[in-house]
Amino acid sequence: MLSDRITAAGTMTDAFGRLRTSTPLTLFDSSHRFADNGLWVTSNTAGTTYNFVTNSSMINLNVGTGINQEIIRETTKVFSYQPGKSLLVLTTFIMETPKAGLRQRVGYFGAENGIYLENDGTTNYLVLRTYTSGMLNETRVAQSNWNIDKFDGTGYSSQGNISSGHITGLDVSKAQILWFDVEWLGVGDVRCGFAVDGALKVAHIFHHDNIISSGPYMTTASLPLRYEIKNTAATANSSTMHQICSSIMSEGGYELRGLQQAIQIPITTPRTLTTGGTFYPIISIRLKSARLDAIVILTALSILGVAAGNYCWKVVATGTTTGGTWVSAGADSGVEYNISGTSFSGGRTLASGFFNASNQTTTSIDILKEALFKFQLERNSLTTTPYELSLIVAGDGNNKSVYASMDWEEITR
Repeated sequence: MLSDRITAAGTMTDAFGRLRTSTPLTLFDSSHRFADNGLWVTSNTAGTTYNFVTNSSMINLNVGTGINQEIIRETTKVFSYQPGKSLLVLTTFIMETPKAGLRQRVGYFGAENGIYLENDGTTNYLVLRTYTSGMLNETRVAQSNWNIDKFDGTGYSSQGNISSGHITGLDVSKAQILWFDVEWLGVGDVRCGFAVDGALKVAHIFHHDNIISSGPYMTTASLPLRYEIKNTAATANSSTMHQICSSIMSEGGYELRGLQQAIQIPITTPRTLTTGGTFYPIISIRLKSARLDAIVILTALSILGVAAGNYCWKVVATGTTTGGTWVSAGADSGVEYNISGTSFSGGRTLASGFFNASNQTTTSIDILKEALFKFQLERNSLTTTPYELSLIVAGDGNNKSVYASMDWEEITR
């Protein structure tokens, strides 16, 4: 019932007070069944390691005892918050037993904005990070000050709502399901909590409407997932954080409403595939280095073979185009493209197929709506490196020629 929303801790409703009855659209999910799934990038200092644990389907983040030893794991994508839709974030972990000198963080955040849970060795905090002033600022709320449920078994919060009660002390060294839902619009609430016995329980709400006067509470709600473990001082012994599973959902579906963009091979100069059986980059796109948190999704492809014969195409992520020139897709665009690359290597194939060319045929490649976010541009924000998304083509003989076009949508505009 909507009356459940009145308690502020009611989670039968989403961040906008709507009953959670509609099918959510999963923007991202991450689990590690047979290997590190390749959806994350890692930065780690000397003396640290990270490893996949086969039988536990998780990643261990291991630091030694030295000061400033650190591991950061972050997704290669940021996730699209759509105004008016509740964004639900769930992520699971087991932290190292808290101790002096050890800081651990898990949440929906990047270097400048976001929400996360932190243990600094003695205290649990829920933290709201913002860069709206051009400088990093954080609102840090200690567990004893959480305004809905302190998760300490006291039974009531400062707002008079019934506590989870039976939780006599939140133990972050035990398995936890951390969740947030975001009602952004620049000024909405952020609810933070934990799943308890199959139910979402609210620990703290960051309130902003009718409170803040300086502008949005954070620059954007389109953010990555992130895990961090760091020795802020020398520790008595080594430490391990366990990264398990994550999911992000847009509650009530998702509609693409961004800036439509496209690039194509000029009609007067088709691309020549010099050597038969060799894949050549026809069109490659990537994020501009100044807009690594932009959300850009490939929405359509079209290919035309000039000479009769058989062709194979692939859409490849995180590969490398050699040669050619990278060109801005426009001053307002977060994308640059290359339609003159000479060779290609690496990457992982997202889609592939064959076509047979004649003067009367062309090949259009439809991308299912449900799969759109599979074709989102990626980046490594830890090294400020954009990753390519490329259409590559091979012909069955020498000197075949093709035309192609690529459409994409820029959601962050």
